[in-house]
Amino acid sequence: MSVVPLFILQMKLTANITGVNCTDISEFIILGFGSLHDLQLLLFLVFLAIYIITIVGNLTIFFLVVSSSHLHTPMYFFLGNLSCMETFYSSVILPRMLASLLTGDRTISVKGCVVQLYFFGFLVCTECYLLAVMSYDRYLAICQPLHYGALMNDKLCVKLAAGSWLCALLPISIIITVMSSLHFCGPADIDHFFCDFPAFINLASGDTQLIQFLAFVFSAVDTLPPFVLTLTSYFHIIATILRIPSTTGRKKAFSTCSSHLTVVTIFYGTLMAVYVLPKSETWGDMNKISSLFYTVMTPMVNPLIYSLRNKEVKESLRRQIKNLLVFQKL
Repeated sequence: MSVVPLFILQMKLTANITGVNCTDISEFIILGFGSLHDLQLLLFLVFLAIYIITIVGNLTIFFLVVSSSHLHTPMYFFLGNLSCMETFYSSVILPRMLASLLTGDRTISVKGCVVQLYFFGFLVCTECYLLAVMSYDRYLAICQPLHYGALMNDKLCVKLAAGSWLCALLPISIIITVMSSLHFCGPADIDHFFCDFPAFINLASGDTQLIQFLAFVFSAVDTLPPFVLTLTSYFHIIATILRIPSTTGRKKAFSTCSSHLTVVTIFYGTLMAVYVLPKSETWGDMNKISSLFYTVMTPMVNPLIYSLRNKEVKESLRRQIKNLLVFQKL
């Protein structure tokens, strides 16, 4: 999108909210789990443990992919990108939540909320693209094994990984730029544990139909194509596996993509539960619980899923631990 149409969109949005007679607020209050007053310390310890496990697990996967020569393959190259993304992803939300639980300070500036929303949207979309790229990689490995080495070469791997990050960057940048024209006059309570888009936009004063329309269009563009590609890849993968005559061959073929399929199911399942399923009167608390799965739990369990189900990763980890112990003895 060029600068002129974007400027026109900003002017239209400004026109929609011009005439709103109010004083802009400078801070929001993220309610989070404030209703559970007696459990604040326990929640802090639980989420602190989750954050530590997430960071250590994902950085370990990333370090193993970089340092272990036998993991220098397309599948692990994309896994390294995913682990790097998950590290940033969890750091966008959990540190702020931990500070709130520990100090009781639930305020966040409007600009801080926008920044959190920007990086959250960017990294969610990046994960959609990376999961799609990883499913395509598994499709080539299982459905076209003879041509896999020639098709999934180093140059294509770099292009697919870079494209996953860049394709997610542009739409969310446009949305955030247009959102800069919004005014917030109160109330200031965000009934969530982070600055999610629906909760954020509901607090805006004036007409927000344009920004909601843009968000819907760009969200569809950033999530539907990767989701369709992932489904299509696994449709062909499963069809190919079922045609393998031996049980051992089917198990071996399925083992190469079972970890990724598990991650895809958890991620898209919880994502659709939050943003697609119809809302009810008790949806507020269920929304927080569902959001916890794809914002907090998924980045934590991904390294566990890939390491526990992957012999090469476990073997690489054993080698690195053995080398470290030998180095310490010297």
